[in-house]
Amino acid sequence: MVSKCANPGCSAPFLYLHQGKLFRMEANAGEANGSASGADPASKKPSRRIEFYWLCNDCAAAMTLTYDKSIGVTTKPLDRARGAAS
Repeated sequence: MVSKCANPGCSAPFLYLHQGKLFRMEANAGEANGSASGADPASKKPSRRIEFYWLCNDCAAAMTLTYDKSIGVTTKPLDRARGAAS
């Protein structure tokens, strides 16, 4: 459940879907806790876990969220040069 901004340095509470930016992240269940046993025994496929993260308006204007298998979800500054060229 989303309760606050995903930026660790921000404590803005999540109140409305129309404010800020909502992210849907999908990962193998085993990757999240460091285990390689995230497979569903019935289907032999890795089980997937979907989580939602939210950035408030202020944080979403300056950063985005990325997923790295080794560390999980982290914030990343937006590339201002790319946004200005479009």
